Amino acid sequence: MTEVNPPDWLPAELRASPLCLQALTHRSVGGSNYERLEFLGDALLGLIVAEWLYAALPKASEGELSRVRASLVKRETLAGIARERDLGERLRLGQGELKSGGFRRDSILADVVEALIGAHYLVLGFTATQDFVRLLFGERFERLPSAESLKDPKTRLQERLQSTGMALPIYDIVEATGEPHQQTFRVRCALGGDKLAVEAVGSSRRKAEQASAEAMLALLNEQEGKKRVR
Repeated sequence: MTEVNPPDWLPAELRASPLCLQALTHRSVGGSNYERLEFLGDALLGLIVAEWLYAALPKASEGELSRVRASLVKRETLAGIARERDLGERLRLGQGELKSGGFRRDSILADVVEALIGAHYLVLGFTATQDFVRLLFGERFERLPSAESLKDPKTRLQERLQSTGMALPIYDIVEATGEPHQQTFRVRCALGGDKLAVEAVGSSRRKAEQASAEAMLALLNEQEGKKRVR
């Protein structure tokens, strides 16, 4: 098991609380760990970010707010915050988890950020925790992505076609190769029968469909560009 000291940038009241060490302790250590605090922190983070976005984006729809919130609280974002704060070096891990590189794993790093938020709330209350979340996220709260940029390719393609009265695309699996647990899919995206069609690959059917939709959007943009040049 790794022995660590809480990060200096945490509030003194939190560092002095046993909840702080618990928030940094993975279940591989045995005994008290961060999982319950993570559960609480996840709920708090969702509320705090939702409240912030509600005030910051007064003209955004519910769907747009949901997409922006999802981009802020997703695993990759939280893991990035953990790395910026060197939280991987502060984790208490069992020897097996330590040897397997658990201190670098996105899922664990994201969990610890949420656990610290939960511990912060229990020690210092909700208002202080709102400030703590803003501290963690920093400029991410100021440089919010547009809701449009967060739409997946299939959604963007569907909305584009609907706006011009065109029929929706048809997605078909052309090929699936590899072992059952590690397949690669080739998907065909077709418009208007076979008037326009592209293919793309992905490690899952969903990813291949998204990639083919992205390729179709690129093809439509290319065609529109040629029309404008004429």
